[in-house]
Amino acid sequence: MTLWEFLSDRLGRIALWLVCAGVAALFLWATGTQPGVLVILSLALLLVFAAAGLSDFLRQRARLQELEDILEGLDQKYLFTECVPPPKNLYERRLFDLTRRAGRAMTGAVSDARASQREYREYVERWVHEIKAPITAARLICRELDGPAHRRLTGELVRIEEHVERALFYARAESPEQDCLLRQIDLGKVAAQAVENHRSLLIQSGIRVEMDGLDHAVYTDEKWAVFILGQLLQNAARYRGEAPVITISAAPLGKQVRLTVSDNGIGIPAHELPRVFDRGFTGSNGRSRGGSTGMGLYLCGKLSRFLDLGLEIASEEGKRTTVTLTFPTKENLTKL
Repeated sequence: MTLWEFLSDRLGRIALWLVCAGVAALFLWATGTQPGVLVILSLALLLVFAAAGLSDFLRQRARLQELEDILEGLDQKYLFTECVPPPKNLYERRLFDLTRRAGRAMTGAVSDARASQREYREYVERWVHEIKAPITAARLICRELDGPAHRRLTGELVRIEEHVERALFYARAESPEQDCLLRQIDLGKVAAQAVENHRSLLIQSGIRVEMDGLDHAVYTDEKWAVFILGQLLQNAARYRGEAPVITISAAPLGKQVRLTVSDNGIGIPAHELPRVFDRGFTGSNGRSRGGSTGMGLYLCGKLSRFLDLGLEIASEEGKRTTVTLTFPTKENLTKL
């Protein structure tokens, strides 16, 4: 709080003081008080008012600074009202009592919301694991079929598995630290696993996958990295062009490693690029081809931020799309 802010807040009170001082001066002058005495009394009164105001300003500024220091020192800011020193006057006691009651109500509401969110996440995770059984059974039944029916049913099962996997990772993404293990892994192994997980989709889409320079060790969570790379492969397959090819390559960038996933698909309009990581954004390509939920790249962006991965996308409409993942060094990982 600055002196100007303090004075601005008390303009009405200051004006009242000046009016009272003027009225008193007029009364004394009317009763025959000598002008010299009147000037001395007016100056003394103004000095008293100024000293009282300055004392009030210094006291309030010190109090506000004390409260700000306490707030800045708290990891959980909402516990502020429980940690402040005892109020020093009646008004402050009443004000802090109201604030404390409001804070406790908010804390209870937050706790209830977190409990509901945790229960919902646990339900989704249980549902995902339970739904895998009928999907596996459907795959076994599908093996008994031949021809177009086999291919069509296999394709639909692949799509179902993609949506189930995305639902599971979406639920876990709300609290990724509970299911995250950051360690040194082989980048080639991550890429190979992602390709294997989506082998049926890639084959049905007629996509050729080329890998180059993946013999690097990176520090990240293997399961999350495979998921992110899998989402990029799904997008490349969904928005493929003629003679589709996906190139997965890596190169050192100082102490970091940069992984690039490029395709020769239909690309993304330039005006839509800034929004591709927004939740639920499908874009013109997603609406025209259907089947897009707008959640794949959103999850990639959210998990990349948690894993300290640099995530960039570049595209040329009608020609190509390139997504770049930059893996941090061990020293720069904030969660290791």
